[in-house]
Amino acid sequence: MKSMKNIDRAPELRRVAVAGAGPAGLMAAGMAAARGHSVTLFDPNGFPGKKLRITGKGRCNLTNNAPVDECLRNIPQNAKFLHSSLTRFSPFDVMDFFESISLPLKTERGNRVFPVSDRAGDVVSALEGWLSGLGVNVTPGRVTGLDIRDGVLQGVRTDRGAHPCDRLVVATGGVSYPGTGSTGDGYRLAALAGHTVSPPVPSLVPLLSDDPCCAAMQGLSLRNVALAVYNGAGKPVYTDFGEMLFTHFGLSGPIILSASAHMRPPQSRWRLSVDLKPALDPDKLDARLLRDFLQFRNRDFQNALADLLHKKMIPVIIEKSGIDPAKKVHSITQAERARLLALLKGFPVSVSGLGPIEDAVVTSGGVSVGELDPKTMASRLVSGLFFAGEVIDADAYTGGFNLQIAWSTGHAAGMAV
Repeated sequence: MKSMKNIDRAPELRRVAVAGAGPAGLMAAGMAAARGHSVTLFDPNGFPGKKLRITGKGRCNLTNNAPVDECLRNIPQNAKFLHSSLTRFSPFDVMDFFESISLPLKTERGNRVFPVSDRAGDVVSALEGWLSGLGVNVTPGRVTGLDIRDGVLQGVRTDRGAHPCDRLVVATGGVSYPGTGSTGDGYRLAALAGHTVSPPVPSLVPLLSDDPCCAAMQGLSLRNVALAVYNGAGKPVYTDFGEMLFTHFGLSGPIILSASAHMRPPQSRWRLSVDLKPALDPDKLDARLLRDFLQFRNRDFQNALADLLHKKMIPVIIEKSGIDPAKKVHSITQAERARLLALLKGFPVSVSGLGPIEDAVVTSGGVSVGELDPKTMASRLVSGLFFAGEVIDADAYTGGFNLQIAWSTGHAAGMAV
């Protein structure tokens, strides 16, 4: 990647406004300023990076240490549109950039990249220092309207008055975590400019379930399990391996959040199947059961599963198996053992819907990518208007890929203004 000090000065300098001080807005503002433009960054919160400070449980998984093609495979929504921006500002470029502004990084399991300090606030501080050095004017305020004449942007209206500008980058995020400032402003601005906006839906969100087993096992985290998701017609739509969590309202955890990206409205009923012992094929697991049953042959069935399952799951498995919990292990029939084996290899959980969009990690939907230039993020409808980040109709799985989209599209817009 080019050094930040060696970015070419723009041949014609502009007055640039950026709406939204999340990751895409911060990157766009800095890149535009690095080219010599006069940049005003409007932040409705009064301080930048509010949502960024809580990402990754406060640690900030800021990208994934993977090549571009791997990133694109983790973007289920409009990956083709993002090919150009991710190629020009790849995960490796993002890592080089943050190291260049004095933020040491580390790579953890799943190629997830974090600051060495494990503090998301340090990511924001590094960006703030970078912007300050470039002379970006960070101003409290919310962009509420556009001044467009003959298809050309002339300025913006804010909740604090009019602001003339030649270029506007809309980087206001989606509608998830509204307390951080993501309240759908970008969708409204896009609509004012004539853009098509796909209705926002939650993505990377916990799942709701009315299955009583979830409440019975709330707080139980399962590691190294295999998940399969089936739609209402019984068709498999997603598989994954990793960690999940039972809650009082349903299910959460990394593989559940990723699964939600494939569970889109209008369908609302889904079925999950969880392989609790994916390392053992059915024959090997059956042999394990036989060994345990031989060891505990004189115990009640309810007291013979402690070596195999967490104590919170044992009553649920017993109830679903239909085996009398007081039955002696030596008298369990082959048919009953087969039912138990089927449960261990395919524990069923019904899903009634997605969690509320306010609780989603990201918002799916947004400004139609067909109306944007994939190289510059420029509007094809209004000259001088650009979009970046979550406001665009593109989203990814967990692992740092959504922040990578924000950095790459923010970079593309900031360099192009």
